[in-house]
Amino acid sequence: MLMRAAVLTGFHEPMEIREVEIADPGPGEVRVRIKASGVCGSDLKAIDGKSPVVSRLPFILGHESAGVVESVGSGVTGVRPGDHVIIAMNGPCGRCRHCGAGRFHLCSGPARMTAIMGGAPRVTLDGEETRRFIGIGSFAEYAVVSEPMCVRIAPDAPFAAMSLLACGVVTGVGAVLNVARAAPGSTVLVVGCGGVGLNVVQGAVLAGATTIIAADVADRKLKLAERFGATHTLVPSDLPRQVGEIVSGGVDHAFDVTGVPGVLAQAFASTAPGGTTVMVGSPPAGHPVELDPALLFSSRRLVGTQGGDARPHRDLPMLAAQYLRGRLDLDGLITERLPLDQINEAVAHVREGTVARTVIVF
Repeated sequence: MLMRAAVLTGFHEPMEIREVEIADPGPGEVRVRIKASGVCGSDLKAIDGKSPVVSRLPFILGHESAGVVESVGSGVTGVRPGDHVIIAMNGPCGRCRHCGAGRFHLCSGPARMTAIMGGAPRVTLDGEETRRFIGIGSFAEYAVVSEPMCVRIAPDAPFAAMSLLACGVVTGVGAVLNVARAAPGSTVLVVGCGGVGLNVVQGAVLAGATTIIAADVADRKLKLAERFGATHTLVPSDLPRQVGEIVSGGVDHAFDVTGVPGVLAQAFASTAPGGTTVMVGSPPAGHPVELDPALLFSSRRLVGTQGGDARPHRDLPMLAAQYLRGRLDLDGLITERLPLDQINEAVAHVREGTVARTVIVF
């Protein structure tokens, strides 16, 4: 079956809109007609040749998506043609040691490992295998994914909003609820208020935090953070001192969404004894983070997260329900909606930092 897709054929180069061939779904697989796909910072890293899972081109990027089941392979029982679904970033196998311990986000099953490196061969361009970002490749009209990656949603839920749940929203909210496990009445610092950071703010609101400090160098992003629930905003210069002036002794939970090693260290130093710092943004590999070891003696913790440590079939329906009840603002995250033909303009806008989220709509 032929379809249109945005194909990355060279690092640091624009994607090309090409006609490619996508296979029918095999056993246990589902073909989804993509209706909306968010443009994420991970896509930009891949374009810049900095993604550890995108090394051999050509490649179809895109992973934050929602759509309609078009067809299913043999053995698929959880979804059927016509179902509306979010495509989760991972489809836990349920059998490996991590899944057995409930750490589904760390699934090490063979299918998951294959997906991380681009998925099984399902798309070809001029007869050449074209890999797909974490086995999805949603900057295209269709995607073939494993059944566990398909999470059913209500037929009246808007696709653009639902697509954001797959990555940016579940990562941000999950960092608060699943990783930090912030309790009602807690105090929170969020450093970096882009698309994911705003969802950390929303997660803190859902958790019942009473003080939510948003830090960013861009005034526009700080205004957005206030809209999404931040009680205080600041431009970071000396974070531990600035935070201490708002919450004496430091916050219970700090979240660094910048991926800058020095900023992560300052966020860590802004927590109170017994506090938790969650590394949401990913610093470049090989760049050390320098922490004052004296802070560790007060039982402070530094932890990482992968996609908000989410359980897709538990967390994505919960977040969709929160949106439909008016408790989670997804529409406010979408700065613009663009067609596939304008994918490179969308990338440019994300790179410029002028948007919270751009969504490609089909």
